[in-house]
Amino acid sequence: MGSSKKREHLISVAAELFNRGGYHAVGIDRVIEEAGIAKTTLYRHFASKDELIIAVLKQIDEKFRDSMQQYIEARDGDAREKILASFDFLEKWFETDSFFGCPFISAAAEFGDQPNVVFQEASTHKRLVIAYLEQLAREINPARAKELALEINILLEGAIAVAQITQSSTAARTAKAVAEKILRRPDQQSRS
Repeated sequence: MGSSKKREHLISVAAELFNRGGYHAVGIDRVIEEAGIAKTTLYRHFASKDELIIAVLKQIDEKFRDSMQQYIEARDGDAREKILASFDFLEKWFETDSFFGCPFISAAAEFGDQPNVVFQEASTHKRLVIAYLEQLAREINPARAKELALEINILLEGAIAVAQITQSSTAARTAKAVAEKILRRPDQQSRS
């Protein structure tokens, strides 16, 4: 296995382990054992566990946002339908065997102070999701796009938290129903 393939394998193994067990609870030795590599190989690619966690979060962010955007953009309809599709995307995620809650919320909780690089990486993911929602919301009401994006994001984040606790995908449908009401408000009518 080439160097870049080993790095990607390490990130994938670590992502699954951290997702299931937590960032602090899963030690480097467990990652090494599950990945089937030597400790020197791990440290050749990552100087510290925090560097590995950052790489994991970057990979999860890229895959999550790409998947979400592809799912949403494949939907027919206007920006309202596309925003509502984000809840359908979450519902499908909640129904997978790999859903154990939001890996970014978990990282922020475990590394809970802003100067921490892991916390900052988790925060970056959240800001990028909001930016995408704001881009969609501009098509609905440019003057209130940021506010609408923040409202929708709160619903998405709440659905993720509730789904993790209840182990049920119904939170996505409930949040979608609330989003539909928000999107029908008179103040969300386009002012072109």
